[in-house]
Amino acid sequence: MNQFQYNKANEPHSAVKLVAKDPDAHFLAGGTNLIDLMKMGVVNPTKLVDINHLPFSKIEKLPHGLRIGALVSNSDVADSELVKAGFPLLSQAINAGASPQLRNMATVGGNLMQRTRCPYFFDTTLPCNKRKPGSGCGALEGINRMHAIFGASDQCIAVNPSDMNVAMRALNATVHVSGPKGARGIPIADFHRLPGEQPELDNTLKNGELITAVELPYSAFNKNLSYLKIRDRTSYAFALVSAAVALHLEGETIKEARLAMGGVAHKPWRLSAAEEFLKGKMVSEGNFRQAAQIAMKGAKAYQYNQFKLKLAPNTLIQSLRIASGIAAS
Repeated sequence: MNQFQYNKANEPHSAVKLVAKDPDAHFLAGGTNLIDLMKMGVVNPTKLVDINHLPFSKIEKLPHGLRIGALVSNSDVADSELVKAGFPLLSQAINAGASPQLRNMATVGGNLMQRTRCPYFFDTTLPCNKRKPGSGCGALEGINRMHAIFGASDQCIAVNPSDMNVAMRALNATVHVSGPKGARGIPIADFHRLPGEQPELDNTLKNGELITAVELPYSAFNKNLSYLKIRDRTSYAFALVSAAVALHLEGETIKEARLAMGGVAHKPWRLSAAEEFLKGKMVSEGNFRQAAQIAMKGAKAYQYNQFKLKLAPNTLIQSLRIASGIAAS
């Protein structure tokens, strides 16, 4: 591990200023991802700016929704009565991720920034355009079992590993940031990027911008829901495929649906066309299967992840069954 400068920030402006003037500086909160990257030599910061003393550790009830500070731990979010009452999908998703020990340390802001677990990204002896632009994508012709089936490019087929991000995407979260040019809100749909020609960029944050909070708008999606995560083992493991489903039901009619997938793309993957199909439809196995077929349009698999072309729609169907109550009947 290379030597680096350590700074403790006592207020947001100084934290932003310290990082903005050094392109190799990083904010440090829980460190559950960053420290691993440093140990592996994937990231070599010249400066770490500790933000744990900044005032971003509250969950606040607002007239229009909930504001969750960027430094709130994943465990505190998942266990919050406000979250469980208004946004239980988020609580389910967070509890499906990592281990209790990691959830105790990981923060909301850090989880939003979480980087891919692609082995070609973590192994500095292998080619990876995300780690070293222009070096190639080893996963394209390599072991790509965990990789994307949506939104990939010939530059990168890595996936976003977060469970929390999938639920945030389904719930239309807004990410609030502060930077050298002031504060702004970024819809979660626009926060994470697809790889395109610049796979080294995971998100749309500008230089020096610091995540301060996430806001979730109140909605009717707090009763009929399911976060289903398929993985190699039920203990701590990343998703092969996950499906976040939230339904607004009136009797047996789906008034509106929110659907998102994880483990399938460089960003949390919203299934807008399938949502539109389900609107106004009856709860039924046939409609769920048609929605899953629509959701899979444009999917492309690689040598070792062909199974995801069946696993993904089946996961979505089962999550729809659970959310609607069909699975329990």
